[in-house]
Amino acid sequence: MSTSPPSVGLSQQQHSILPPPSTPPPPPVVYTIAGSDSGGGAGIQADLHAMHSMGVHGCSAITCLTAQSSTGVTGVHSPPTEFLRLQLDTLVKDMPPRAIKIGMLGSKELAMQVGSFLKDLMDQYNHTSHDVEKLAVVERPFVVLDPVMISTSGHKLIQEDAKAAIVEWVFPYVDIVTPNKFEAEELLNRSLTSFEDIERGAKDILDMGVKSVLIKGGHALGEQQQQQQQQEEEGDMYAQDYFLSKEPPLDKDGKERICDGCRGVWLRSDRYDSIHTHGTGCTLSSVIASALAIGHQQRSLVAVGGESSSIGGTGAARSIYMTDACVLAKAYITAGVARGVPIGQGPGPVVHTSFPSQKEYFPSIVLDPRTRRQDMEGFLKMKRMTTQSILPTKDSGDKGELFLGKLLPIVDSVDWMERLVELEEITDIQLRIKGETDESKILDLVQKCQNICERHGTRLWINDFWKAAVKAKCFGVHMGQEDLARCADEGGLEAIKSNGLALGISTHSYAELATALGIKPSYISLGPIFGTKSKNVAFDPQGLETVRKWRDLIGPDIPLVAIGGINDAERTKQVKCAGADCVAVIGAVQKDDIATSVKLLEEAMS
Repeated sequence: MSTSPPSVGLSQQQHSILPPPSTPPPPPVVYTIAGSDSGGGAGIQADLHAMHSMGVHGCSAITCLTAQSSTGVTGVHSPPTEFLRLQLDTLVKDMPPRAIKIGMLGSKELAMQVGSFLKDLMDQYNHTSHDVEKLAVVERPFVVLDPVMISTSGHKLIQEDAKAAIVEWVFPYVDIVTPNKFEAEELLNRSLTSFEDIERGAKDILDMGVKSVLIKGGHALGEQQQQQQQQEEEGDMYAQDYFLSKEPPLDKDGKERICDGCRGVWLRSDRYDSIHTHGTGCTLSSVIASALAIGHQQRSLVAVGGESSSIGGTGAARSIYMTDACVLAKAYITAGVARGVPIGQGPGPVVHTSFPSQKEYFPSIVLDPRTRRQDMEGFLKMKRMTTQSILPTKDSGDKGELFLGKLLPIVDSVDWMERLVELEEITDIQLRIKGETDESKILDLVQKCQNICERHGTRLWINDFWKAAVKAKCFGVHMGQEDLARCADEGGLEAIKSNGLALGISTHSYAELATALGIKPSYISLGPIFGTKSKNVAFDPQGLETVRKWRDLIGPDIPLVAIGGINDAERTKQVKCAGADCVAVIGAVQKDDIATSVKLLEEAMS
């Protein structure tokens, strides 16, 4: 007999799930609500493989059972929907989730049952969220929906009433929906044949009630036939997905970054022409949920343990939000497809690897999806210093190969500029102008510093004020992510490039790194590595492990600059050993005995 679904009850344990600070935290819990693939390549089997690989604890609630192998499906059985609800209620009372991935909901009744569960669950979180002290601990879980409606090959997998029920009952609670191109077309009841179609379609899907959408497509996305043929002829094949969100920028003042979903974000990675892609949709949505759960947990740990808490991981982990999760998921899928092999007689599944750490699979964010790889010229190329490199000298400014110096002092006054450029070890220096908005005064200061640097053969980098840097003919510009977005919108990136200036870009999160890689700067910086009081920093300390990870993800062709809290030779040596090619320093060089301070730092980087 059918009974009304019981209400979700969050146990008292949920409000005290954090262990003592001395105990390593347990992995975050992620649910998968999906069908079972007896062949092990898709469904909850793929979900749990992906979750384990990402370092989270996966729990499953099964919507249907399939009899299938790599060659096809021979049968489907759906347990009573009440049993699905019992699975979920049993789990949530003991192991509340930080993220929920939803897969195949093949019937109207299943969609209604899942929607009812989500409503009751979110109501419980909304009721407890008024307790300010517990707010971070009981932050509502993320909900990721893989709308299994159309297979990658274009076959319809769902009835019309089930689709309508998903939109009505499930969409209101979904943080991100991840349709492939065919599923997006099914939701919209129209074809998507161009990049503009994809972008308009994403907006219309948001209007259906979800907060964010990632339209997947790989080689099928955009102006498909002609572009795909041209890519194959030129050996320039890549896969592109489009992400759009209703969520505002993370910046408290509303300043946008290129990677903010409210702007619309195109993700690009290399495309591997493989038939071994079974379970790509299931896997991608599970990695998104896992990544979101990691960020969710890290922020909760910091909120409870304080900013100095060591149990909260690194700044990059704490900064995993929606775009970051999509970037990580695309990297994971690309690696899995690249390594795919047949298991049975049909197409093989995506290979499950580990938390993304390899440059060749890491995606970039591109400003224009139409731009071909060979047309994406990078900025002035600087090389990394190695033990075999010839040390840069004051008079080697633009002769032959350009090497980024080991030290990049950051100053805010002419006085410090004049003192530092006297030293032979300082080949590069950055001017950070604070509190000045008058463009003529900014230009005067930049020109004065440029004249000083020219006399001493030192390369001057200007923080953010790219127009003044171009006019004064400085060596380079350094930009944070918000200023980078504004510069791109104003056509400044082309102006910087066409005038031959170098460009350095700050990064703090995986999405920001993907942005930098898409722009191809002269160097990429990461920070803050340690806690710092030199400026109002919106990101938590990254730690040395993130330096190592960034070094791997950036690859060997772009120098990595470490910044933030590097205030002595010991810390300088630590970040050097972790993979940094250069350290940006402020207080570490602004001391009475400036020559000795710089010498010690330079030796630590050798």
